[in-house]
Amino acid sequence: MPNIKSAMKRVLVSKKANTSNKSHKSELKTLLKKANAETADSAAVLAAVKKVDKVAGKGLIHKNKAARIKSRLAKKEASA
Repeated sequence: MPNIKSAMKRVLVSKKANTSNKSHKSELKTLLKKANAETADSAAVLAAVKKVDKVAGKGLIHKNKAARIKSRLAKKEASA
């Protein structure tokens, strides 16, 4: 544990951010699994794309990765 007051505050802030980020990424993975399932409907794909945009906007995943995921989802939905 740090001794400096500002460092102690940073630990608390980073812990809070870490839990938030972990939650968002976990929810993203869940939505992607649902969207990539055999019986996925357009609502599941739409929810996944929305979450991808939100997570990329927060900087949790790279914008190019977000674009790649969205492209794959659109391609899969178009072929179905």
